[in-house]
Amino acid sequence: MKRAPKIGIGIVGGLVALVLLLVLFVLLFDFNTLKPTLNERVSAALGRDFAINGDLGLDWDRPEDEQGLAAWIPWPHVHAEDITLANAEGFDGDTMAKIERVDAWLAPLGLFAKRVSLPRIAFNGADATLIRQADGRDNWTFDLGSDAAADEGDTEASGWSVNVEEIAFDKGEVHYRDATLDADIDLAVEPLGKAIPFAQVTGDDSAVETDPGAVRDYVFGWTIDGRFRGAPLSGKGKIGGVLALKSDTTPFPVQADVSSGSTRVQIAGTISQPLNFGGADLDVSFSGASLDNLYRLTGVTLPPTPAYSTRGHLTAEIDHEKGSTFAYRNFAGQIGDSDIAGDLTFDQKGERPKLSGELVSKQLLFADLAPLIGADSNEHKAERGESTRQPADKVLPVEEFDTDSWAAMDADVKFTAKRIQHGDTLPLSDLYTHLVLDGGEILLDPLRFGVAKGELNTTVRLEGNKSPLAARADLHARRLQLDEIVPAVEALDGSLGEINADASFTGTGNSVAALLGSADGRLTVLIDRGAISRNLMELAGLNVGNYVVGKLFGDELVKINCAAADIPIEQGLATPNVFVFDTENAIVNITGDIDFGPESLDLTITPKSKGPRLFTLRSPLYVRGSFADPSPGVKAGPLLARGAAAVALGVAATPAASLLALVSPTGGEENQCGPVIERIRNASEDNGADGGQ
Repeated sequence: MKRAPKIGIGIVGGLVALVLLLVLFVLLFDFNTLKPTLNERVSAALGRDFAINGDLGLDWDRPEDEQGLAAWIPWPHVHAEDITLANAEGFDGDTMAKIERVDAWLAPLGLFAKRVSLPRIAFNGADATLIRQADGRDNWTFDLGSDAAADEGDTEASGWSVNVEEIAFDKGEVHYRDATLDADIDLAVEPLGKAIPFAQVTGDDSAVETDPGAVRDYVFGWTIDGRFRGAPLSGKGKIGGVLALKSDTTPFPVQADVSSGSTRVQIAGTISQPLNFGGADLDVSFSGASLDNLYRLTGVTLPPTPAYSTRGHLTAEIDHEKGSTFAYRNFAGQIGDSDIAGDLTFDQKGERPKLSGELVSKQLLFADLAPLIGADSNEHKAERGESTRQPADKVLPVEEFDTDSWAAMDADVKFTAKRIQHGDTLPLSDLYTHLVLDGGEILLDPLRFGVAKGELNTTVRLEGNKSPLAARADLHARRLQLDEIVPAVEALDGSLGEINADASFTGTGNSVAALLGSADGRLTVLIDRGAISRNLMELAGLNVGNYVVGKLFGDELVKINCAAADIPIEQGLATPNVFVFDTENAIVNITGDIDFGPESLDLTITPKSKGPRLFTLRSPLYVRGSFADPSPGVKAGPLLARGAAAVALGVAATPAASLLALVSPTGGEENQCGPVIERIRNASEDNGADGGQ
């Protein structure tokens, strides 16, 4: 044999012998002798005590999922037992985490590219206590000196990287204490005993878009118990057995049923990159006493409501740097006795989070809107667990708006109620509004109701970024039909009467009562044709009106040619310039004050007969007292004749020019209010002339 081949064979044989010796060394070497050095190095790197107290060893495994050359190269399999990690300095308790055993597999071919690739790490018997203090410091953030290393160029010089693909685990416990969230939560994970297929939990009606065949089975059950944001928290659910940290194509199955206070949240679906929460594809159900309670759990500002339940599909696109987007789509449910459906998106990318979308209700119970302005009953408040109560002697809602939560996010939401249910006393047919919340300021433009075959169109602005809250409302009512307002009054059937009105108000205060008590503005109303009767007043629940009509006209139905009101309001005090009813047999004039601050009335009602018809009343009437307990009666002193001339002319303190805009033809017939307005104007001019003499 030639010399060169002999040298080659010798070199190869030497290398093989060297590899065999290395393998033999690794197999026979007691890695426990490295524990003191390893513990010391890791402790120094983490800045806290780390210890492997049990066995440390190395085995060799052939990978099952690899192909080609990699499938023939055995992987190092390192295992360590009884591992402890101490708490950071300044935190309660000596130990942050304990693990009964850790197994890690190393893909050796990655070492040639300076990459420590760990395809799988398995934890057994983990127990961790995670703490965040009131100052924001937590015990799970480690100072690894990366900034200093980068400054010195160590990272670039080494060129090494670490890559972990999957984490497997069995039973474990996590204790979470967070002073910033007032949270004290215990989480326990246990094997189910038998794996449950993903499709079996989600069900056939699931909207989850992930292919069930691509999702691992549920392997573990978990329970949670404790406190979150001051409210009790409890729940249970199921999860898969392996966390895929890097792959976006390996969804992780989750199922949960969690309750916090009166709120219950149920989810089933998948999340990607579960340790980093890379995204979500979930069926979600919410239920609770009031939607505003969800703010504590989600950070989304929602209004107070009656009890609710809703089910829909939640997807999440997570970007931890630029902000994430959550979409709750195709949801449907109930709020009180009203149905609700639609799509909502919560976007965290801007200066403030923003909620946008469209909601539709096929049938809305008007009472379910009352909590929006604090006008719901004490009974409904008690059902939601609220301590605030409306005083028995107050009619206007005193419940304060939660303006602090308005500044937490923005919103752009459209809401349509196709049918409103409210019985016979309030003939609302439908509702549409576009709500925009921007920097703590709410704009409802329009807030539009269908009323009695007419339309009530309103614009409302609430400036919650001011203290106290500043508000403005502009209202326009057009062609409200009298026979539709109280359809149960047969005498109004076929009436051509209609109501037109304009109103504009500004005010300050943090409740409806405070806003009206400080309001400045004006209300103008015209009623062209109609009727007043005891029955009408009974239907409207106006006992005072019933008393007044009875005193003026007995039990008869009295036709109205025109009713006109021009009422300025200053600092909550409404003093009519004009408040007159022109009926078939008399003119009735109303004077006095309505004070929204103390909720008091002081009105005088003076009738003047148009002919020889006799009234049952020979003196004016009065209505005094509070909104909650008004007291009507007959003035004993002045006789009707004393103010007869002024009443007949409908004298106003100032010209009511704003009423002219409300005079419009009805059904092609002449408007009956034209002559009344003209009479008011002439009387005002005559008074001005007399005053100048």
